[in-house]
Amino acid sequence: IYTGEGSFVNKKVIEVKMKDEVIQIKGERIFINTGAETVIPPIKGLRESRYVYDSEAIMELKELPKKLVIIGGGYIGLEYADMYNNFGSEVVVIEGSPLFIAREDREIADEIKKVMERKGIKFILGVKVAEILENEVKYEKDGKIESVIGNAVLVAVGRKPNIKGLKLENAGVKVTERGAVETDDNLHTSVDGIWAMGDVHGGLQFTYTSLDDSRIIYNELFGDKKYTLKDRGPVPYTVFIEPQFSRIGMTEEDALQKGYKVKTSKILAANPRMKIYGETDGLLKAVVDAETGKILGASLFFRQSGEVINNIRLVMMAEKDYTFLRDGIFTHPTMSETLNDLFDQIK
Repeated sequence: IYTGEGSFVNKKVIEVKMKDEVIQIKGERIFINTGAETVIPPIKGLRESRYVYDSEAIMELKELPKKLVIIGGGYIGLEYADMYNNFGSEVVVIEGSPLFIAREDREIADEIKKVMERKGIKFILGVKVAEILENEVKYEKDGKIESVIGNAVLVAVGRKPNIKGLKLENAGVKVTERGAVETDDNLHTSVDGIWAMGDVHGGLQFTYTSLDDSRIIYNELFGDKKYTLKDRGPVPYTVFIEPQFSRIGMTEEDALQKGYKVKTSKILAANPRMKIYGETDGLLKAVVDAETGKILGASLFFRQSGEVINNIRLVMMAEKDYTFLRDGIFTHPTMSETLNDLFDQIK
């Protein structure tokens, strides 16, 4: 292991700049696994402000900010908003889109927003941040400049593949229009003998998809060479707010746009286990292909939904229809038995 900054000299050689020396390492196989970095938007005054942090730097704060302003209402922004609200900070989230978590089902998104606002989190949607003056964030709304002042400002507008400084051009490795290392379904780059895995090749930025990337490469090098990105199937994800929000597959709108005839089910988060916890906020929704009965997707907003969503993925990967969960036997009282109730609503 060499601790330093690596870059390509050519398609076989990596140069590593360390604290006291520079070395070159030659390899027949090279794997690019440099992850992602925070997107820093070109906002006037952002880099000059002493109050601006990214999602990593803010974790080094020694004192709780009385008021936290978050630029970006995506999943990272929401997790930090909920966390700091729980710590006791006043939280304001500024988001450019007029829709709250625009890619999610509208009914679910509205419920999440309602619950978070009830906690005291404020959302300012559909505005453009114009400037940051130290701890004052100025934004444009309806043609007017307004502002909000905080003790800290978190920039959470997204993350991008970390390729800066790799000198990929020296090896001839191609990059996509969105700045990710270009790969095929086996995670090969455009150059033989060089692979890319994890966040750096674009797509979903999750630890578990990066883990699955390693399976693809391991299978090619030491297995039957059959497992590729095409075999991954639908990937679930969880946003760790309270209660958790989890999703897999398509929303109702997605399915209709793709030409499916659908059946949907929707229930409130109020099963016996939730009542025992005293946490009955939330909403569950599932989308099923009306012709085949196969599950197309599900959105779960309730405590521990991150555990339950994985059961739905197993059924989708096994190509079972929704009755497999509707008629499943689950221990009681547990969160998993919400699946009985959710899929029983589909007629």
